[in-house]
Amino acid sequence: MSDLDREELMGEVRDLEIKAKRLSRESFSGEYHTSFKGQGLDFEDYREYQHGDETRFIDWKVTARMHTPHIRTFREERELSVLLAVDVSGSNKYASGRLSKKQKAARIAAVLAFCAKYNGDKVGLLLFSDSTELYLSPAKGTKHVLRIIREILGFVPEGKGTSIANACDFINKTLKRKSLVFLLSDFMDHDFSKKLGALGKQHETIAMRIYDPVEEELPMLGKVNLTDPETGYQTMVNTNNANVRMGYSKLNRRRLEGLQKTFNQYKIASMETATDEDFIPKLHRLFKRVHR
Repeated sequence: MSDLDREELMGEVRDLEIKAKRLSRESFSGEYHTSFKGQGLDFEDYREYQHGDETRFIDWKVTARMHTPHIRTFREERELSVLLAVDVSGSNKYASGRLSKKQKAARIAAVLAFCAKYNGDKVGLLLFSDSTELYLSPAKGTKHVLRIIREILGFVPEGKGTSIANACDFINKTLKRKSLVFLLSDFMDHDFSKKLGALGKQHETIAMRIYDPVEEELPMLGKVNLTDPETGYQTMVNTNNANVRMGYSKLNRRRLEGLQKTFNQYKIASMETATDEDFIPKLHRLFKRVHR
């Protein structure tokens, strides 16, 4: 990376830090806290049994010693481990407008990372293509969060393909404790449903589909050369042909219906956002759905 590229990257990281800090503090801190609970209960103390208390929490040894029923009380273990799993395959470099899918993912991840930080949670990062590109274990601290943002924006992956299945396997093998996983991808992949379902059983998993508007519907631009950024395959397409545009729309709609069916089947909460739209209202709605 040249000095100029490094300076541009650091400027983008600083800009994201300022915006994400403000959003996470002012807009999402309370919603995040109530939507995502701790993963267990810690013993706190004993107190005398009261009408309506759970009888299963009665401690019979203390009860015998005190001659009155006493129960164990607990406090919620608040701390979560959060993992941001970000797709950095070739298709996520695409941008028809100001932002690429990877840059959009960095903005969403920055808000989520600072929400986790302000709620005392650890946050980690997985960058994946068709293999594991980079893994940062969940940790606390502003420096760690800024490194996460910097890696998403500046990391150059070795692979160009996508394997969500491999990413799910890696997470399940690596995270021993139940965690909160945000999976940010365009989900342009296949044969990952069962692996995603296995991930959803072991960890609370939130799927975030990031797409470019041009990918949803072909614009009328005449004959254009299209290149698959992951395989390098090229083909000439006449985008003015109504049948071509209709066929593309049908295929894309079928793919998205299948994706949503997978999310519903495995009870995985999801949201989707385009690179040219404000993701904040959708993130608010997602947090509220998860809380309910």
